[in-house]
Amino acid sequence: MFADLTPLRTSPDFRRLWFGTSVTWVGQGMTALAISLQVYDITRSSFSVGLVGLCSLVPLVVFGLYGGAIADTVDRRKLGLVSSTGLAALSAVLAVAAVAGFDRVWFLYAIVALQAVCVALSSPARSSMIPRLMPAEQLRAANALNSMTTTFGTLVGPSLGGLVVGLSGYQSAYLIDAIAFSASLYAMWRLPAMPPERAAGADGGKRASVLDGLRFLGTRPNLRMTFFSDFCAMILAHPRALFPAIAVLWYGGDARTTGLLVAAPAFGALLGGVLSGWQGRIHHHGQAILLSVAAWGTAIAAFGLTRNLWLGLCLLVVAGYSDTVSMIFRNTMLQVAAPDEMRGRLQGVFIVVVAGGPRLGDFLAGSVADLASPAVAITGGGLACVLAIGLLGLYGKGFRRYDGRAPVA
Repeated sequence: MFADLTPLRTSPDFRRLWFGTSVTWVGQGMTALAISLQVYDITRSSFSVGLVGLCSLVPLVVFGLYGGAIADTVDRRKLGLVSSTGLAALSAVLAVAAVAGFDRVWFLYAIVALQAVCVALSSPARSSMIPRLMPAEQLRAANALNSMTTTFGTLVGPSLGGLVVGLSGYQSAYLIDAIAFSASLYAMWRLPAMPPERAAGADGGKRASVLDGLRFLGTRPNLRMTFFSDFCAMILAHPRALFPAIAVLWYGGDARTTGLLVAAPAFGALLGGVLSGWQGRIHHHGQAILLSVAAWGTAIAAFGLTRNLWLGLCLLVVAGYSDTVSMIFRNTMLQVAAPDEMRGRLQGVFIVVVAGGPRLGDFLAGSVADLASPAVAITGGGLACVLAIGLLGLYGKGFRRYDGRAPVA
């Protein structure tokens, strides 16, 4: 049942990278919360805090595709080092500005946007490195371990950031984040050079094209289905934007209740990584994705029908667990079924989907809730997700038959 630790035991490079990434995610979670707190402290405006997310979303979407193309052109190790160094430097700049008392909101927005650019460059490079560090049969386990670092940082980083800011100010949170990057930088420094592997006869000096990556995706139905399935969950059945309202309307709660609702899917996602050992016995990855997305939609639909807080939290935990299972198999398919020279660009598309899908889902859920009710938005969205993924399953016969032992893109 528990996570397969084989990649950590057999690959020292992956072990260092995994540990460094875990520390970095915690530090970045601290900084993300500290920036939101600082913006609110300056403006006393929730709208201004909301703009922080917009400042990161736009660069992630715009630069995500180009970051993947760059990762398919240059040495991915160097790209990861440069972009991670940029993130560490931006955290150090935040710390210096906080010590100097330079509290301008536009400055914080600019830093957030630059951080998003660095992430858009770093993530495709980092993800494209993983298949070069271990055999293909260990990639599913490696992706499960990586999902744990992301979720752990999301859960622990903001909590630790709030504690540090409360005890010693914003500058301490930013400085800890800058220092935490040393673990990730050391891990990448120890990696060998990782230029993209070119197909026979390919021009090694040609810069990878975003359009070529999209054309490649257009000819690979199984890889396209990984993105379509994620859209079903994140756009049709994503109730996050409604948590503040239903905390009050359904449960008679307050901000603490909202915090529980937000934390429940993240806790489920962490369990999805910790309890991922059984996934190694699943070879039909397409079927696993379809079933896990359907489980997400079913759990969200049931959540919209309950008015018991603890039952609702349990359903959100199930949804978070199902989402992580889907993510692990989707990422493994992208890494195994795509040639190395295309992995960066596909990871760039993955970033755009992950960044943009939930935001569209927030907009759709909020709109339906205003036009009808939160219950209609949540339960209707969950049922629509189940229906949509069922139709995709009927359409994608090859996706249903996809076997991880003989991958076909």
